[in-house]
Amino acid sequence: MRRAIYKIKRYFSSNYEVLIAAIIFTVVVSINLEFFKAIILMLEFIVIMEVVKMVSDFIKKEKLRLRFVIDIFIIFLIRDVIILASHRNKDYFDITFLLLVIFIFFIFRILSIKYSPGVIKISKDTVIEYEDDRKAKKISDDNPKVKLGKEYDSNS
Repeated sequence: MRRAIYKIKRYFSSNYEVLIAAIIFTVVVSINLEFFKAIILMLEFIVIMEVVKMVSDFIKKEKLRLRFVIDIFIIFLIRDVIILASHRNKDYFDITFLLLVIFIFFIFRILSIKYSPGVIKISKDTVIEYEDDRKAKKISDDNPKVKLGKEYDSNS
């Protein structure tokens, strides 16, 4: 019995998302909240988290990342689609329009990652995203130690 409890503890310590989801599900069931309303509230919470993350990143780094803005819009539009799809009298034109807008935002998201200045493309399928806080070096003809933005030893 102890061994089983230890395995369960170890599982939840590395997969805390499952525990959080189980707690949220239990709360939703216990207060008799309709499931689609719980999903809408969670999506609203994610939108608020993304906005706070975006503002925090802007204050710290003094630059606004396009990816955060696009993510906020995508999540907010998904929330609207869920709200419209849960009504009894569905307006299929509005739902289709919102899905088209979400698709366009997904294309923008892919393009913002592909053409981001902080992306290195290693192969066709592998992309590494990084943040470079180093200051750019100026290339000058006066300094023979600096070539193409890299410093070389005087011995080489």
